[in-house]
Amino acid sequence: MEHARITLEQWRALVAVVEGGSYAAAADAVNKSQSTLSYAVDRIETLLGVELFTIEGRRAVLTPAGHTLYRRARALLDESGQLERLAGRLAAGEEAELKLAAEIIFPTWLLLECLDELSGDFPDMRVQLHESVLGGTSELLTRGAVDLAIASSIPPGFVGDPLMRVRFIAAAAPHHPLHQLGRTLSLDDLRGHRHLVVRDSGSQPAASEAYRVSERRWTVTSKATSIRAACMGLGFAWYAEDIIRRELESGQLLPLPLEKGRERYATLYLVFADGDGAGPGTRRLADLLTQAART
Repeated sequence: MEHARITLEQWRALVAVVEGGSYAAAADAVNKSQSTLSYAVDRIETLLGVELFTIEGRRAVLTPAGHTLYRRARALLDESGQLERLAGRLAAGEEAELKLAAEIIFPTWLLLECLDELSGDFPDMRVQLHESVLGGTSELLTRGAVDLAIASSIPPGFVGDPLMRVRFIAAAAPHHPLHQLGRTLSLDDLRGHRHLVVRDSGSQPAASEAYRVSERRWTVTSKATSIRAACMGLGFAWYAEDIIRRELESGQLLPLPLEKGRERYATLYLVFADGDGAGPGTRRLADLLTQAART
């Protein structure tokens, strides 16, 4: 790394003179003598071989090069201040990075709103979001890969609090053959049609009754792919109602008129990887998620 010839104090002197409008005003603002500020500005000009000010009448006016260097010096000082504030927060225990696992059945828009509010409180904290499915969420917790999880089950050795109840509905596009039957449907009716399933993200997928509805199925990795396929009439699925609300309201998807099993329910839990050792950012996000889920 190249050694800087100009110190932060010298750049601070330049900024003070420009923003104060004179050496006298700048000296009062930063509590330094005019001669100290004048020497600092002269050193910048000498060391860099650039003229910062030109005399117009009785006023010292920034040259084009001076304007450029002033703007960059202002940004450098701002960044320096931010770096010191970040160091202070880290010293106080704030996490540099927060790792979150969230089951894909948790409403994406709600999750993003909570993360956005979190960033307002902790602007320098990085976030790693794992969008997980079933066993994948538990696996991330047990491997210590996340600090917090929105999980559909609580793995052994962990404790969690109920976050929200999720309602699933069986749905397909209005032009899907199942909707053309014009009657109440049984599970036998579903067996002849393609079931759209989102793959368990765990290395050892959990057993699920959903996989036994039809042998004709497509297994995909993304809920967005499953929803798109359903809107195209390529299959049916049980979806968390909140994640297909837009498609239901627009008529792209319609609930299937099942005689039994048209609704399913699951409970999502908020699980800390280490409740006692959780940092302020992790605790704040947990509070935001809890508040959001209650509204």
